[in-house]
Amino acid sequence: MILKKINNPILRYILLFIIASVSLFFLFIISIYAGLWGKLPSKKELSSLKYQQASEVYSADSVLIGKYYLLDRQPIDYADFPKYLPEALVAIEDERYYQHNGIDYKSMLRVAFKSILLQDKSSGGGSTISQQLAKNLYPRIKHGNLHLAVSKVKEMFIAKRLEAIYEKEEILSHYLNQVSFGDNTHGIESASLKFFNKHTKDLTIPEAATLVGMLKATYSYNPRLHPEKSRGRRNLVLQSMYTNAYIDEKLKDSLAKTPLELDYRDFNYNDGVAPYFREEVRKQLLQWVKEKNKEDEAYNIYTSGLKIYTTLDYKMQVLAEEAMQEHMKGLQASFEKSHGKNAPWLTNKKLILKVIKQTAAYKNFKKQNLTESQIMDSLHLKKTMVFDNWGKKTTVQASSMDSVAYYMKILNIGSLALNPETGAVKVWIGGIDFKHFKYDHISQSKRQVGSTFKPIVYTTALEQGVAPCTYFSADEVAYKNLEKWSPSNSGKKDETYLNYSMEEALSNSVNTVAVKVLEKAGISNTIAQAKKMGISSTLPNLPSLALGATEIKISELATAYTSYVNNGKYATPQLIKRITNNKDSILDKFTPKIGQNSAFSPETNMIMLEMMKATINSGTASRIRTTYKLNNDIAGKTGTTQNNKDAWFVGITPKLVSVTWVGLDNHEIGFKNTSIGQGANAALPAFALLLQKMNKDSDFNYITKAKFKEPTAAVLNALDCNPIKKDGFFKRLFKNPNKTKVKEFKNN
Repeated sequence: MILKKINNPILRYILLFIIASVSLFFLFIISIYAGLWGKLPSKKELSSLKYQQASEVYSADSVLIGKYYLLDRQPIDYADFPKYLPEALVAIEDERYYQHNGIDYKSMLRVAFKSILLQDKSSGGGSTISQQLAKNLYPRIKHGNLHLAVSKVKEMFIAKRLEAIYEKEEILSHYLNQVSFGDNTHGIESASLKFFNKHTKDLTIPEAATLVGMLKATYSYNPRLHPEKSRGRRNLVLQSMYTNAYIDEKLKDSLAKTPLELDYRDFNYNDGVAPYFREEVRKQLLQWVKEKNKEDEAYNIYTSGLKIYTTLDYKMQVLAEEAMQEHMKGLQASFEKSHGKNAPWLTNKKLILKVIKQTAAYKNFKKQNLTESQIMDSLHLKKTMVFDNWGKKTTVQASSMDSVAYYMKILNIGSLALNPETGAVKVWIGGIDFKHFKYDHISQSKRQVGSTFKPIVYTTALEQGVAPCTYFSADEVAYKNLEKWSPSNSGKKDETYLNYSMEEALSNSVNTVAVKVLEKAGISNTIAQAKKMGISSTLPNLPSLALGATEIKISELATAYTSYVNNGKYATPQLIKRITNNKDSILDKFTPKIGQNSAFSPETNMIMLEMMKATINSGTASRIRTTYKLNNDIAGKTGTTQNNKDAWFVGITPKLVSVTWVGLDNHEIGFKNTSIGQGANAALPAFALLLQKMNKDSDFNYITKAKFKEPTAAVLNALDCNPIKKDGFFKRLFKNPNKTKVKEFKNN
């Protein structure tokens, strides 16, 4: 009717256009509300917001050592925000936040005017914090040319619903826990830990302003990548806080002058403290989740926000890693120098070819049906590579063949330290560099243990009634029922006519005596004794067992040695103490696994400790005292396998049992000589350097100042004999020192 009264056709068409446009606009709004462009979340859905949370791994001393996540997020409560954090956010992102109900129409008009009429691209988007939260919760979906308009309107509807459900503080809490800070870092707590290595509650005003400032452009204002831009943006946030009366001008000016100081810590899978330990915890956690989910639970280690409290001693682990690096860097140089130009990784073409055929590169070429010649040509092609040698990165032109040869020579390590009373893992070093060598030498590797098995043999002999002052000839024997097998000693001195007490033979690791002690103890008895001490690997029913010619995991060997300082009961390695949800409600507790019965008598226990103390004080590990000047109460055992392939050291204190192995992953390469490859040189220093560091820190007094129990008078009397006794005159007269005695090995 109104249109008919307008005589001017132009005005009539203009009015018609306006009515049609307004109608279309409202129809467009209604269609979005009705869900024709995608269903809007209901109030019920919005009232129970859930998002992925990283699971956190803590050391025994409450240090966050790692995370498992798809999205690195750790939600916290609003009460954990320092007062100035939400103030900074509101000041820079939505200064009328407390005046609107989800949509700031005044801001929208300002943005529309500047953007459309003035073509000002820096005017911003006009979205409130509530709208930004809606955008973060429900990422935008492409809708052709109307994509932006549809998304904006949907976010307005969601923002209104959020405001109807939550208090203002709750929306700020959801926003700061949800928002991305780039680099797969989500939420203020994860960002705070990453950039400043501190919890959100401990942030300073400039630090809070820096993180809030990142939200406009997480890459451009990343303080690690663009410190100057980030500092400028931080100061803009401080200016906004002053403008909105959150801080005064004097404080603003003072804070703006402060330097941008980061303590950057990326919780990366490959980096950080104890990566091998964290990976083993992850494997155990996956198994726990699998069992729990059978009970209709729904845990996921990457999204459920679990908290895993472990046994690891953070400070001790850091010191152990430092000691390992100091030792292995020098040992690697000595190792390479000893082999010289004739090193097998340079000259043994057959071995190099064998290793190259095990690589992924070779296997991929093989799948492409290339000939052997074509594969070799491809593997010899030079390209830019980075070789990492203990932190020194060298960029070179090298082929895959060169890379294989380079990494063939790298020595590796496995080192495990336990609380012998509980089995709690204090130190776990599975290798020299998790980034390049994922293979864990504690949980995955089995190597020959050499002389570190001898204490089990001697323990068995004592349990079978052999007196500790029984003398055994050091003469070499050829056992005719063992194809004339004739074990020998590595020492240079002439041992003809010498007879060793058990203590002297063990402390100096005399091979010929160890075999004779095994003969007295009985192989089957020794295998049974090893089982009583927690060794589960299948052991060979062979005399070579006396020399440790059997492959055992580091964790098993450590378990066995805990028996000597835990009243004869072994303690198996324990990594996890408890698991909680993100609110610290306990989901599961783990108790130590201790042997039910003593593996040997108290007398045997004391005698063995005294024998292994002698190893430290005057035997094969005496450099603990002479070179490293350690005066702690220590017992232990060195080990070196045939052809110097494996070097071992077991260190025992009243409160700590430590096992260290050093060698190469390729079993066909060993140390050039015993002086470099013996356990006392290749493995012992990692323990000695750690103990030196611990001695300087009073936090470790409970370990470093602990004392062994005094042996009884009966034990001291049983050991009171000359360490070495020579053959009598007539025996020496009729013995031919150049002739090896031949006899049968009696396997009891």
